[in-house]
Formats: sequence, structure tokens, C-alpha cells
Amino acid sequence: MEILGIVLVILLFIVGMIGTVYPVLPGVFAIYAAFFVHGFLISFEKFGFWFWCIQSIILLALLIADYAVGAMGVKKFGGSKASIIGSTIGIIIGPFVFPAFGLIVGPFVGAVLGELIIGTKFKQSLLIGWGSLVGLFSSIVVKIILQLIMIILYIIWVW
Repeated sequence: MEILGIVLVILLFIVGMIGTVYPVLPGVFAIYAAFFVHGFLISFEKFGFWFWCIQSIILLALLIADYAVGAMGVKKFGGSKASIIGSTIGIIIGPFVFPAFGLIVGPFVGAVLGELIIGTKFKQSLLIGWGSLVGLFSSIVVKIILQLIMIILYIIWVW
């Protein structure tokens, strides 16, 4: 059972890290689930109050940062709520419409279309679209760092 638990934990960590750049995968929830897999298949013994506290705080920070950092990128370049909504829709739909480049094209096109719909000039809409990409990449960097911290804490706590 222990080997199965370790293999599943590693697979969930991999899925979680891939989920930072491919939004249809669970990302941080896969990493968090790995802790429960470890607990049920190996043991919860090494996980105490502080482990769960720290990991839960990081989980909440990731959920907030995921939206907030992306929105800040759009706002910094002068975007409105329409471009934030468009960018968010683009992140979700983009990978399906443009399989190879959808994660980049989707939020950009979504932000640009969001601004054009409310009457923003084309040149300004393109700038705001660029801001959505800056926000997206900033968000990915933050997620990678925080998720790696979660994994490293797990490794330190368990071994």
C-alpha cells in the first residue's frame, strides 16, 4: 500500500504542477489531494495541526492569487471589468479552441474582445490584451512557486 501511495502522491504532484499552466487540470487541488492520499494509504501520523494550517493557508493564497494577479495585470494596463471577464473566459475556452496556443491566445483575445465590446479603441484594447498576458504569466509564476513550497513542505514533513 505504501508504494501505491507514494506513486499516487507523485502523480498528483505532477498533475498539480501541469495544472499551473493548463487550467483544465486541478492544479493546487491535486497537490492538496495528494496529502489525503498519503494519509489514507500510508498514514496521517506525520501531519499535525501546523502542517494542515500552513498548507491550507497556501491553498487559499493560491486561489486568491490565481484570480487577483491576472486581474491586476489587466487593470495595470487600463482594462475594465469587461476585459477581466473576457480574459477569464479566454483562459477557459482558449485551450479548446486553439489547442497548442490557447492558453496564450485565449486570454489575449478575450481581453481585447471584452474591451472592444464596451467601445474601447482597438489600439488600447490590444494594450489591455497584452496586460492580460502579463497578468497570466505573473499568476503562473506565483502558482509555481507556492505549489513547489507545498510540495517541499510535504517532503520535509514526511521525511
